[in-house]
Amino acid sequence: MSSNPKVLFQTEASYPYEGGGVATWAHILCSELADDIDFHIFAITGQPNVDLKYDLPRSIKEITHVPLWGAEQPVDYYEPERPFSDIVSAKLRTTDRVVQTYFEPLFRDFLDALFRPESSEHNFGELIYGFWLYCRYYDYKVTMQNRRLWEIFREQIYNRYPTDKLDLYMKEMSLRDVTFAMRWLYHFLMPVDVGLSDVDITHATLSGFPGIPSIVQRYHKGTPFIITDHGVWMREQYINVHNAEFEYYSKKFLLDLSYCMVRAVYENSDHILPVTRIHEPWEKRMGATPEKIEAIYNGIDSETFSPQPKPPKTQDIPTVVAVAQVFPLKDIETMIRSCDYARREIPDIQYRVYGSLDVNPEYAKRCQNLVKELELEDHFIFGGFHENPSEVYNEGDLTILSSISEGVPYTILESMSCARPVVATDVGGVREAIEGCGVICKPADPEDLAKGVVELLKDDQKRIELGRKSRERVLLHYTREKTVTNYKETYHKWQEKDLQPACYEIDNDSVNRIQQHIDPVNDAR
Repeated sequence: MSSNPKVLFQTEASYPYEGGGVATWAHILCSELADDIDFHIFAITGQPNVDLKYDLPRSIKEITHVPLWGAEQPVDYYEPERPFSDIVSAKLRTTDRVVQTYFEPLFRDFLDALFRPESSEHNFGELIYGFWLYCRYYDYKVTMQNRRLWEIFREQIYNRYPTDKLDLYMKEMSLRDVTFAMRWLYHFLMPVDVGLSDVDITHATLSGFPGIPSIVQRYHKGTPFIITDHGVWMREQYINVHNAEFEYYSKKFLLDLSYCMVRAVYENSDHILPVTRIHEPWEKRMGATPEKIEAIYNGIDSETFSPQPKPPKTQDIPTVVAVAQVFPLKDIETMIRSCDYARREIPDIQYRVYGSLDVNPEYAKRCQNLVKELELEDHFIFGGFHENPSEVYNEGDLTILSSISEGVPYTILESMSCARPVVATDVGGVREAIEGCGVICKPADPEDLAKGVVELLKDDQKRIELGRKSRERVLLHYTREKTVTNYKETYHKWQEKDLQPACYEIDNDSVNRIQQHIDPVNDAR
């Protein structure tokens, strides 16, 4: 039997079913630590029918797949070997009386915490653990569809989101808003229905709902809980929800739920590992204590991503490369408009954007229409997914990033390693990575972005010098070896810790009632 640390590695809409920067990081970690760490992947996805995007390294011993939507019986995916008779028995045990006696008090406390997110009266992590403990013996789906819970939820949400102080132009809450909110609650909390994993450490790859299993393991077994913050998940939630076509109350509910989840994750974590120090103020604001926080920078393979001459197809063309999936956080629309400004100064300029158009098809279509509207078809090219990104950066003279939220994206590090300087928006840890060897621009400002592009394309000496400095910085601070070694040492350090299960220190009466009813040490399943 392996003596390697066993790590529950939690992802959402990412590795190993989707690509992107976080997935790249995850695959590097799992591949490079194949001889040292045993990984159990806990993958939250949007739909059940997803295919692996990566050849799995031998370090991955097991995958628990939790599809939040689209599955009639989700337990078939995350507990495929569970006997059908066990599932039926749990459903039969979940009577109205059981729900009223054991779950309703917990649910009321949960709603009280949810609708007062700034209050410290309830510990949201304890309540998450209470949900999980209840689901060891009773059926999650039958419980959450109980009519009495719906009535409680409807009453509470109307009481907590009053309509008498609304702005003149804001609509009152509709039954549709309430229905959507209850449905979201059911789906986003589905990880509480998944059993424990036999691991030494849990590692969440963002500070949102993938942290639910970590909170549970921390309470039930004292398992050390690590988080890596690539971006600031709560900030990205603010952006995503603001841009969504929901009514006011739906947006408020999603943000309140996200805020409570983030606070629970940070408060119950043992070690927080942002990819940049710039995240620390957000982490503290959301409940993280400073002594938990320690940055581990992303690293890349500097041999694979190395400087090469431009290929013939772009040899004589001033070329700007972007590697980015086409969705709102990358703000491709601003990038397109910057191309429109830049071509006025450099008529033969060409932007080449490599990345999936399928992440948000509606937004991708909007971007394609904008290219046509601005008559940029000969200047702005969507190249789609490219299997060999190291070739992509060398097609260009420089790389562009127009995101409105980031951590330290792999794309800028890979470009820097290829000695291609980066023109990028001042978000997340971008400034920390490129200051002094790239050009930093204002977010959502296409004219400022274009100014940086034109400056470097017209000044060959400056562009080449910044490219040289970029590669030197990668070799000094952002190598794959450094990153992997830091995580390896972190895992081994926490494997040696003997932490007390937090279930013995719970203050909440409704959770303690469930603990007394269901033995917290001997799992009923």
